[in-house]
Amino acid sequence: MSVEEKLKTLFQLQTALSAIDEKKALRGELPLEVEDLEAEIEGLTTRIERIENEIGEFERAISQKKGEIIEAQNSVERYKQQLNDVRNNREYDTLSKEIEFQSLEIELCNKKINDAQKRIDEKKEELQGAQEVLNGKQADLEIKKSELDEIMDETRTEEEKLKDKAKDLEAKIEPRLLTAFKRIRKNARNGLGIVYVQRDACGGCFNKIPPQRQLDIKMHKKVIVCEYCGRILIDPELAGIKTEKPVVEEKKTRKRSTTTARKTASSKKTTDANDMD
Repeated sequence: MSVEEKLKTLFQLQTALSAIDEKKALRGELPLEVEDLEAEIEGLTTRIERIENEIGEFERAISQKKGEIIEAQNSVERYKQQLNDVRNNREYDTLSKEIEFQSLEIELCNKKINDAQKRIDEKKEELQGAQEVLNGKQADLEIKKSELDEIMDETRTEEEKLKDKAKDLEAKIEPRLLTAFKRIRKNARNGLGIVYVQRDACGGCFNKIPPQRQLDIKMHKKVIVCEYCGRILIDPELAGIKTEKPVVEEKKTRKRSTTTARKTASSKKTTDANDMD
């Protein structure tokens, strides 16, 4: 491909990509809002699972302590029966201490059960709040997704055609130039990687272009970039853009007419002076 063909193809690619950007702009912030809601829902789901696991752990702890209470109560009953058969004070004191110890164990287990039950009640309240928030977020997500799908349905066909066109154009451009174009386009605020000259200025950053550089651009002999913003520059005619002719000729005409008028006035004065002589 000649440089002229490369520039034409690049500009056609830019036009297709800009059209795709416009389609995406129609969706506004909806895709980001959907992503944010999905992330929030995922976080809430994880939090709910964690709370449910904590409740399960407390319930298992309560069940374990209840089992320990039953064992301690059985031990107390057994020690009380053994008190009837003691033969000396030493055995009596030992059994009494065991009964007292098991009674304290029962009290301690009951305290831990009460504490765990309070924690379960707190976690259940927290779980209910998180579930309500999750339900609200899921309802919002459904609405946002519905709006996004509606917009996508309206633009999907045309956007797919533009993507196919862009893909075909990219295949025609040499990889090095295409990579440079994509890099420029990525860094540009408005997504323009190639622009045409407008009123002797860059169509991207609007800085003035020297006349010699403009002449080089019109020659289509090499790829020229703007020295200020780095965008690729193209002649408007090559891009298929009709531009109005600058009003330079009119200014020249006015200048000439002014000069002529001055000359006429000067010659008239000379003639009048001769007549007076």
